[in-house]
Amino acid sequence: MSKLDELITKLCPNGVEYKTISSMATVLRGKRLTKNQLFAESKYPVYHGGLEPLGYYNESNRSANTVMVINVGASAGTVGYSPVEFWSSDGCFCISHSKEFINKYLYYAVLCQEAFLKSRVRVAGIPTLDNSVLEKLKVPVPPLEVQEEIVRILDMFTQLTARKKQYEYYRDTLLTFDENDKSVKFVKLNDIAQYSADRIEASLLDENSYVGVDNLLPNKQGKTLSNYVPTEGRLTKFIEGDILIGNIRPYLRKVWISDIVGGTNGDVLTIHINNQNEVYPKYLYYILSSEAFFHYDTQNSKGAKMPRGDKSMVMKYELPLPSFSEQQRIVSILDRFDALCNDITVGLPAEIEARKKQYEYYRDKLLTFKEKVAS
Repeated sequence: MSKLDELITKLCPNGVEYKTISSMATVLRGKRLTKNQLFAESKYPVYHGGLEPLGYYNESNRSANTVMVINVGASAGTVGYSPVEFWSSDGCFCISHSKEFINKYLYYAVLCQEAFLKSRVRVAGIPTLDNSVLEKLKVPVPPLEVQEEIVRILDMFTQLTARKKQYEYYRDTLLTFDENDKSVKFVKLNDIAQYSADRIEASLLDENSYVGVDNLLPNKQGKTLSNYVPTEGRLTKFIEGDILIGNIRPYLRKVWISDIVGGTNGDVLTIHINNQNEVYPKYLYYILSSEAFFHYDTQNSKGAKMPRGDKSMVMKYELPLPSFSEQQRIVSILDRFDALCNDITVGLPAEIEARKKQYEYYRDKLLTFKEKVAS
């Protein structure tokens, strides 16, 4: 039994009371500031019609650790939380603090009902959420110890996802170079590589050496064994160091660097490096599995029902090519990140997946506590 289950069994075995926001706290309306009152160097963020600060002001009207709900504009109904003092404009409702709940718990509880809040936004003219909708919102209010444990678990999950974003940001930064950097050449893909022109007989392939778009895995997860291997015909041959890319949507994000000799079909592009002493295969693999290339490939895909990547445009993709030793250095760093961010059995994804299951479990509990029957 988890710690949370133990606390629930001990402290609220008969269920918890569901209370409206207005019965515990006050929904506060902010005060609008004019643009000439906002300065980038001021201390306190100002929230109006979204969770990005409208600007900064030299005073605050809300304390740290306050739950906010945007009440006007395209983001009306969006739930937020500020760990620091801030200024609430009239486009941002705030919930006053109360002894009945931990503020971060209330944030998670209200966040679970964000879809409902958005569904109650009046859309005639400027989208607007009435304060009465928030005031009448009912949330479960377990004992503070239970709230504290729920917050601990959910915070742990959000911290892990933040770490993953940091890894991905650093990965993309490593693959970005200043165009004025004279130590880096900028080349088109067809300057350093070509589509494989070699062919291989299908009869020579098995479930491991035949690769179709169906058994390539997304997000740099490699490939699985093929469930179907053609028995006749000539297919595109790939060798060690070739890079295979899915060429039909929604499989454009499937990219794999080969460590074997095999064959593939027309739904997969096989990119063969001209000189592996100049271009480190794993470096090009990271370039072609980046968000930048995926966006480029998607934007240039052609067709209506099942768009395909434009083969000529793929080969025109421009990429940075630092020295061979620098390519190797970047790959060694990205390999370590890759293990953390993309391995399905170890590292960060396994941790996130475990925490995600906990998150979903506890998040659901926020909405499915047994309601205590009034005596």
